[in-house]
Amino acid sequence: MGNFIMKRLAITPLLLLGIVTIAFIVARLIPADPLAAIVGERQLNNDAVVAAAKARWGLDGGIPEQYFTYLGNLVTGDLGTSFRTKQSVSSDLWERLPATAELALGAMVVGGAGGIALGITAARHQNRPVDHVSRLVALVGSSLPVFWLGLIMLYVLYARLGWFPGPGRLPSRTDAPPHLTGMYTIDALIAGDFGLAWRCLRQLMLPAFVLGWSLMGIVSRLVRAAMLDELHADYVRTARAKGLGEGVVMRSHVLRNALTPVITIMGLSLGVLLTSAVLTETVFSWNGIGSYAVEATKRLDYPAINGVCIIGGVIFLLSSLFADVLYAAVDPKIRYT
Repeated sequence: MGNFIMKRLAITPLLLLGIVTIAFIVARLIPADPLAAIVGERQLNNDAVVAAAKARWGLDGGIPEQYFTYLGNLVTGDLGTSFRTKQSVSSDLWERLPATAELALGAMVVGGAGGIALGITAARHQNRPVDHVSRLVALVGSSLPVFWLGLIMLYVLYARLGWFPGPGRLPSRTDAPPHLTGMYTIDALIAGDFGLAWRCLRQLMLPAFVLGWSLMGIVSRLVRAAMLDELHADYVRTARAKGLGEGVVMRSHVLRNALTPVITIMGLSLGVLLTSAVLTETVFSWNGIGSYAVEATKRLDYPAINGVCIIGGVIFLLSSLFADVLYAAVDPKIRYT
């Protein structure tokens, strides 16, 4: 296991180099001029202003020169300066990361817990109405676009019924809790302000549900299929023949083996959730990395676009490694070399 982890960590810089290179090239293939966003369209005909902007933002050299300059800065931990905010991309991302982390963790709870519960229910009531409803819920969650689902949920549950608060991380006229983790619900709990923690949690519920529904559909179908396979396995029939209760058989044998593949899905889902968070954060005015990526793309903010790609790549690689390690720890049959 130690050798496997070291090998994975050794190739991580090469994978990140590939991510950085692809992001750098794709950003510059967009048929638009970032100088228009930097100096404004009215100043594009002013040669002095354009030349000063190119020199200021490192756009006066060729593409290869810009690339290697960026790599050199990246080695020192410098992600560059955002064209839009005029601040360090690192500080921008660090400021917004807790919001996205809070949303992604909430979505993982919804997707994981909800998916496992649906999958178990569907497997135990195979081909019954409960099974059909569970599969329909999973199918809808896996099929509907996140942005469309978010808009519908906001219209029905907020605008029409008033069951949930509107967009944003905090209710209107509410101050944020003291900054500790940057995740408002957790910060409010640490501060002992349980009323504020509940209000922050209510703000989180709807976007987390929308973001986690697709994951819930994937997990529920995976758990259902795995449990049906385990329920018909020889060792389960043997356990029942020995007189073990159905609850013991389900908890100690069927469920434990059926949930092993879910570990991989949950580990890899973090990268998928970060991708989906771009649309979810936009719909729900959630000031995280996703909304930052949208604004950076609209303004052709090269450093910010590359920074988001790097952060996403690092998180995806680390979550994949964590899933592999946890999978081997849970299933003793798995051995990495």
